[in-house]
Amino acid sequence: MKSICVYCGSSPGSSTSYAEGARALGKSMALQGIRLVYGGASVGVMGAIADEVLLNHGEAVGVIPDALVKKEVAHHGLTHLHVTNSMHERKMMMANLSDGFIALPGGIGTLEELSEIWTWAQLGFHKKPFGILNINDYFKHLIAFIEHATGQGFIRRAHRDMLIVETDPGVLIDRMNNYSAPPDTIKWIDRI
Repeated sequence: MKSICVYCGSSPGSSTSYAEGARALGKSMALQGIRLVYGGASVGVMGAIADEVLLNHGEAVGVIPDALVKKEVAHHGLTHLHVTNSMHERKMMMANLSDGFIALPGGIGTLEELSEIWTWAQLGFHKKPFGILNINDYFKHLIAFIEHATGQGFIRRAHRDMLIVETDPGVLIDRMNNYSAPPDTIKWIDRI
């Protein structure tokens, strides 16, 4: 992978472990020559990962809607900062610039972005890997819900298995590098 889109919060959260985990991922990406694509903010978990990528001489590309440039405090020290007209344009540009996707701790926006990219994969709009870096067990309840929904027949097992969950950034990136869309999903996509 040449670039990974990272979805994460513009807030730091209640634990320093979230920023520490973001920095560990940023350093791993930079050392492997993987470009960061993210929401473009200089604060919170977003700022932590971008700063670490840049500190380790990596590329950091931000994508932020004009309406959020001031609110999310756009990072003006990036390799490149794209300013879009809307959130829809932001998400599409981030997806187009990326070979894979990782969710870090964040709020509703992070969950929405992860859900959308997962839905796009389920529908066959892309075959890129995506996962969660489960820092400090942040996603524990979401993962439990996903397993519950799978058990109740609302998420197919092949679609559940598309989501890669790890606690170590290096292991997550390795698994994403070895990802291929499940055969059952491809057959299901062909029937649409």
